[in-house]
Amino acid sequence: MPLWKWILCLLGGLLIFTVLQGLAMSIPDLGSWPLQCVVMLAASTLILFLYAVWVNLTERRPVLELPMRRMVPDTCKGMLFGILFFGLIAGVLALSKCYSVSGAQFDTAQITGFFLFLLVAVCEEVIFRGVLFRLIDDRWNTVAALFFSALLFGAAHFANPGATWWSSIAIAIEAGLLLGAAYKFSGNLWFPIGIHWTWNYVQGYVLGFAVSGNPVNEKILSPIVSGPDIVTGGSFGPEASAITVGVGLVLAVILLLRAPEDRRK
Repeated sequence: MPLWKWILCLLGGLLIFTVLQGLAMSIPDLGSWPLQCVVMLAASTLILFLYAVWVNLTERRPVLELPMRRMVPDTCKGMLFGILFFGLIAGVLALSKCYSVSGAQFDTAQITGFFLFLLVAVCEEVIFRGVLFRLIDDRWNTVAALFFSALLFGAAHFANPGATWWSSIAIAIEAGLLLGAAYKFSGNLWFPIGIHWTWNYVQGYVLGFAVSGNPVNEKILSPIVSGPDIVTGGSFGPEASAITVGVGLVLAVILLLRAPEDRRK
Protein backbone atom coordinates (compact mmCIF):
# COMPACT_ATOMS: atom_id res chain seq x y z
CA MET A 1 0.00 0.00 0.00
CA PRO A 2 1.45 3.42 -0.92
CA LEU A 3 2.32 5.58 2.07
CA TRP A 4 -0.30 8.23 1.21
CA LYS A 5 -3.02 5.61 1.09
CA TRP A 6 -1.82 4.04 4.34
CA ILE A 7 -1.98 7.44 6.06
CA LEU A 8 -5.47 7.99 4.64
CA CYS A 9 -6.64 4.61 5.92
CA LEU A 10 -5.12 5.22 9.34
CA LEU A 11 -6.24 8.79 9.96
CA GLY A 12 -9.54 8.39 8.14
CA GLY A 13 -10.36 5.23 10.06
CA LEU A 14 -9.47 6.78 13.40
CA LEU A 15 -11.55 9.88 12.67
CA ILE A 16 -14.62 8.06 11.33
CA PHE A 17 -14.83 5.46 14.07
CA THR A 18 -14.05 7.93 16.86
CA VAL A 19 -16.97 10.05 15.65
CA LEU A 20 -19.17 6.95 15.42
CA GLN A 21 -18.15 6.00 18.96
CA GLY A 22 -19.18 9.45 20.18
CA LEU A 23 -22.55 9.09 18.49
CA ALA A 24 -23.02 5.57 19.85
CA MET A 25 -22.21 6.71 23.39
CA SER A 26 -24.84 9.46 23.02
CA ILE A 27 -27.74 7.04 22.64
CA PRO A 28 -30.47 8.50 24.90
CA ASP A 29 -32.15 6.61 27.71
CA LEU A 30 -35.19 5.05 26.07
CA GLY A 31 -36.86 4.20 29.37
CA SER A 32 -37.46 0.52 28.62
CA TRP A 33 -34.39 -1.60 29.45
CA PRO A 34 -35.17 -4.32 26.85
CA LEU A 35 -35.40 -1.65 24.14
CA GLN A 36 -32.19 -0.03 25.38
CA CYS A 37 -30.39 -3.38 25.14
CA VAL A 38 -31.69 -4.02 21.61
CA VAL A 39 -30.58 -0.56 20.48
CA MET A 40 -27.05 -1.00 21.90
CA LEU A 41 -26.78 -4.47 20.33
CA ALA A 42 -27.90 -3.00 17.00
CA ALA A 43 -25.40 -0.13 17.35
CA SER A 44 -22.59 -2.63 18.04
CA THR A 45 -23.54 -4.65 14.96
CA LEU A 46 -23.70 -1.48 12.84
CA ILE A 47 -20.21 -0.37 13.95
CA LEU A 48 -18.76 -3.75 12.94
CA PHE A 49 -20.61 -3.66 9.62
CA LEU A 50 -19.34 -0.14 8.86
CA TYR A 51 -15.80 -1.22 9.76
CA ALA A 52 -16.07 -4.09 7.28
CA VAL A 53 -17.38 -1.71 4.60
CA TRP A 54 -14.57 0.79 5.31
CA VAL A 55 -11.85 -1.88 5.06
CA ASN A 56 -13.35 -3.34 1.90
CA LEU A 57 -13.59 0.07 0.20
CA THR A 58 -10.22 1.48 1.26
CA GLU A 59 -8.01 -1.63 1.30
CA ARG A 60 -9.80 -3.70 -1.34
CA ARG A 61 -9.61 -6.95 0.59
CA PRO A 62 -11.81 -9.34 2.58
CA VAL A 63 -12.14 -8.41 6.26
CA LEU A 64 -10.15 -11.35 7.59
CA GLU A 65 -10.05 -9.94 11.12
CA LEU A 66 -13.82 -10.49 11.51
CA PRO A 67 -14.31 -14.12 10.40
CA MET A 68 -17.92 -15.09 11.07
CA ARG A 69 -16.98 -18.71 11.87
CA ARG A 70 -14.85 -17.47 14.78
CA MET A 71 -17.36 -14.92 16.13
CA VAL A 72 -19.02 -17.14 18.75
CA PRO A 73 -16.08 -19.31 19.89
CA ASP A 74 -13.48 -16.54 20.09
CA THR A 75 -15.83 -13.97 21.63
CA CYS A 76 -16.81 -16.53 24.28
CA LYS A 77 -13.15 -17.38 24.95
CA GLY A 78 -12.41 -13.68 25.32
CA MET A 79 -15.36 -13.21 27.67
CA LEU A 80 -14.14 -16.09 29.84
CA PHE A 81 -10.65 -14.58 29.82
CA GLY A 82 -12.02 -11.21 30.99
CA ILE A 83 -14.10 -12.83 33.74
CA LEU A 84 -11.14 -14.84 35.04
CA PHE A 85 -8.84 -11.84 34.80
CA PHE A 86 -10.87 -9.62 37.08
CA GLY A 87 -11.87 -12.55 39.25
CA LEU A 88 -8.15 -13.04 39.87
CA ILE A 89 -7.61 -9.32 40.60
CA ALA A 90 -10.51 -9.29 43.09
CA GLY A 91 -9.18 -12.47 44.69
CA VAL A 92 -5.71 -11.01 45.18
CA LEU A 93 -7.19 -7.80 46.62
CA ALA A 94 -9.39 -9.85 48.96
CA LEU A 95 -6.40 -11.89 50.16
CA SER A 96 -4.57 -8.60 50.72
CA LYS A 97 -7.47 -7.44 52.94
CA CYS A 98 -8.16 -4.60 50.49
CA TYR A 99 -11.50 -5.85 49.12
CA SER A 100 -14.56 -7.30 50.78
CA VAL A 101 -18.30 -7.40 50.10
CA SER A 102 -20.97 -5.92 52.34
CA GLY A 103 -24.04 -7.00 50.38
CA ALA A 104 -25.50 -8.03 47.04
CA GLN A 105 -28.47 -6.96 44.94
CA PHE A 106 -29.74 -7.31 41.38
CA ASP A 107 -31.38 -4.74 39.12
CA THR A 108 -32.32 -4.68 35.44
CA ALA A 109 -29.84 -1.81 35.02
CA GLN A 110 -27.13 -4.46 35.28
CA ILE A 111 -28.50 -6.11 32.14
CA THR A 112 -28.39 -2.77 30.35
CA GLY A 113 -24.80 -2.37 31.56
CA PHE A 114 -23.91 -5.70 29.97
CA PHE A 115 -24.93 -4.42 26.53
CA LEU A 116 -23.46 -0.99 27.18
CA PHE A 117 -20.04 -2.52 27.70
CA LEU A 118 -20.46 -4.62 24.56
CA LEU A 119 -20.86 -1.35 22.65
CA VAL A 120 -17.84 0.16 24.40
CA ALA A 121 -15.73 -2.92 23.62
CA VAL A 122 -16.73 -2.98 19.95
CA CYS A 123 -16.05 0.74 19.44
CA GLU A 124 -12.68 0.76 21.19
CA GLU A 125 -11.44 -2.48 19.66
CA VAL A 126 -12.32 -1.31 16.16
CA ILE A 127 -10.43 1.96 16.76
CA PHE A 128 -7.38 0.72 18.66
CA ARG A 129 -6.89 -2.82 17.37
CA GLY A 130 -8.82 -2.91 14.07
CA VAL A 131 -7.46 0.37 12.73
CA LEU A 132 -4.44 1.56 14.74
CA PHE A 133 -2.74 -1.69 15.77
CA ARG A 134 -3.43 -3.61 12.57
CA LEU A 135 -2.26 -0.92 10.14
CA ILE A 136 0.96 -0.21 12.05
CA ASP A 137 1.60 -3.94 12.42
CA ASP A 138 1.05 -4.54 8.70
CA ARG A 139 3.37 -1.71 7.62
CA TRP A 140 6.11 -2.06 10.25
CA ASN A 141 6.09 -4.67 12.99
CA THR A 142 4.31 -5.93 16.10
CA VAL A 143 6.57 -4.08 18.54
CA ALA A 144 5.74 -0.71 16.96
CA ALA A 145 2.04 -1.61 16.78
CA LEU A 146 1.96 -2.62 20.44
CA PHE A 147 3.82 0.48 21.57
CA PHE A 148 1.79 3.10 19.69
CA SER A 149 -1.63 1.48 20.12
CA ALA A 150 -1.06 0.92 23.86
CA LEU A 151 0.28 4.46 24.33
CA LEU A 152 -2.74 6.04 22.64
CA PHE A 153 -5.13 3.68 24.41
CA GLY A 154 -3.76 4.83 27.77
CA ALA A 155 -3.81 8.49 26.69
CA ALA A 156 -7.46 8.16 25.62
CA HIS A 157 -8.35 7.47 29.26
CA PHE A 158 -6.49 10.48 30.65
CA ALA A 159 -9.59 12.69 30.67
CA ASN A 160 -11.59 10.17 32.73
CA PRO A 161 -12.65 11.04 36.31
CA GLY A 162 -9.78 10.60 38.75
CA ALA A 163 -7.25 9.90 35.99
CA THR A 164 -3.55 10.56 36.54
CA TRP A 165 -0.40 9.97 34.56
CA TRP A 166 -0.01 6.70 36.42
CA SER A 167 -3.52 5.48 35.60
CA SER A 168 -2.95 6.15 31.89
CA ILE A 169 0.40 4.35 31.96
CA ALA A 170 -1.24 1.47 33.85
CA ILE A 171 -4.03 1.11 31.27
CA ALA A 172 -1.51 1.30 28.44
CA ILE A 173 0.45 -1.62 29.93
CA GLU A 174 -2.22 -3.90 31.39
CA ALA A 175 -4.94 -3.36 28.76
CA GLY A 176 -3.31 -1.76 25.71
CA LEU A 177 -0.57 -4.37 25.51
CA LEU A 178 -2.83 -7.24 26.57
CA LEU A 179 -5.56 -6.49 24.02
CA GLY A 180 -2.98 -5.99 21.27
CA ALA A 181 -1.43 -9.33 22.20
CA ALA A 182 -4.90 -10.91 22.22
CA TYR A 183 -5.48 -9.69 18.66
CA LYS A 184 -2.09 -11.03 17.58
CA PHE A 185 -2.72 -14.36 19.31
CA SER A 186 -6.17 -14.92 17.83
CA GLY A 187 -5.72 -13.19 14.48
CA ASN A 188 -9.15 -11.59 14.80
CA LEU A 189 -11.06 -8.89 16.69
CA TRP A 190 -13.55 -11.23 18.36
CA PHE A 191 -11.14 -12.40 21.08
CA PRO A 192 -10.08 -8.89 22.27
CA ILE A 193 -13.70 -7.70 22.02
CA GLY A 194 -14.74 -10.52 24.36
CA ILE A 195 -11.95 -9.72 26.83
CA HIS A 196 -12.71 -5.98 26.80
CA TRP A 197 -16.45 -6.62 27.20
CA THR A 198 -16.37 -8.71 30.36
CA TRP A 199 -13.26 -6.93 31.71
CA ASN A 200 -15.37 -3.78 32.07
CA TYR A 201 -18.65 -5.46 32.99
CA VAL A 202 -17.30 -7.76 35.71
CA GLN A 203 -15.09 -5.03 37.12
CA GLY A 204 -17.96 -2.54 37.41
CA TYR A 205 -21.41 -4.11 37.43
CA VAL A 206 -20.45 -7.36 39.18
CA LEU A 207 -17.58 -6.56 41.55
CA GLY A 208 -18.61 -2.94 42.14
CA PHE A 209 -15.34 -1.17 41.27
CA ALA A 210 -15.09 2.08 39.35
CA VAL A 211 -14.39 1.40 35.66
CA SER A 212 -11.57 3.62 34.40
CA GLY A 213 -12.56 6.21 37.01
CA ASN A 214 -16.30 6.01 36.28
CA PRO A 215 -18.27 4.82 39.32
CA VAL A 216 -21.01 2.21 38.79
CA ASN A 217 -24.10 2.66 40.94
CA GLU A 218 -26.15 -0.40 39.93
CA LYS A 219 -23.62 -3.06 40.94
CA ILE A 220 -24.41 -6.61 42.01
CA LEU A 221 -21.86 -6.66 44.86
CA SER A 222 -21.44 -3.76 47.29
CA PRO A 223 -17.67 -3.52 47.82
CA ILE A 224 -15.60 -2.28 50.72
CA VAL A 225 -12.24 -1.17 49.31
CA SER A 226 -9.40 -0.06 51.57
CA GLY A 227 -5.64 0.12 51.42
CA PRO A 228 -2.96 2.08 49.57
CA ASP A 229 -3.93 3.46 46.16
CA ILE A 230 -1.02 1.70 44.46
CA VAL A 231 -2.65 -1.59 45.45
CA THR A 232 -6.35 -0.78 45.06
CA GLY A 233 -6.14 1.83 42.30
CA GLY A 234 -7.87 4.40 44.48
CA SER A 235 -10.86 6.28 43.07
CA PHE A 236 -9.88 5.34 39.52
CA GLY A 237 -10.51 1.66 40.24
CA PRO A 238 -8.27 -1.41 40.04
CA GLU A 239 -7.09 -0.53 36.54
CA ALA A 240 -4.70 1.83 38.35
CA SER A 241 -3.50 -0.97 40.64
CA ALA A 242 0.05 -2.26 40.39
CA ILE A 243 -1.41 -5.77 40.78
CA THR A 244 -3.51 -5.38 37.64
CA VAL A 245 -0.53 -3.97 35.73
CA GLY A 246 1.63 -6.94 36.71
CA VAL A 247 -0.98 -9.56 35.86
CA GLY A 248 -1.88 -7.87 32.56
CA LEU A 249 1.75 -7.61 31.49
CA VAL A 250 2.46 -11.27 32.25
CA LEU A 251 -0.62 -12.42 30.33
CA ALA A 252 0.28 -10.19 27.37
CA VAL A 253 3.72 -11.78 27.16
CA ILE A 254 2.21 -15.27 27.37
CA LEU A 255 -0.25 -14.53 24.55
CA LEU A 256 2.50 -13.11 22.34
CA LEU A 257 4.72 -16.11 22.93
CA ARG A 258 1.85 -18.46 22.12
CA ALA A 259 0.84 -16.62 18.94
CA PRO A 260 1.30 -18.73 15.80
CA GLU A 261 4.72 -18.30 14.19
CA ASP A 262 3.25 -16.82 11.00
CA ARG A 263 1.74 -13.94 13.01
CA ARG A 264 5.02 -13.00 14.74
CA LYS A 265 7.23 -10.46 13.02
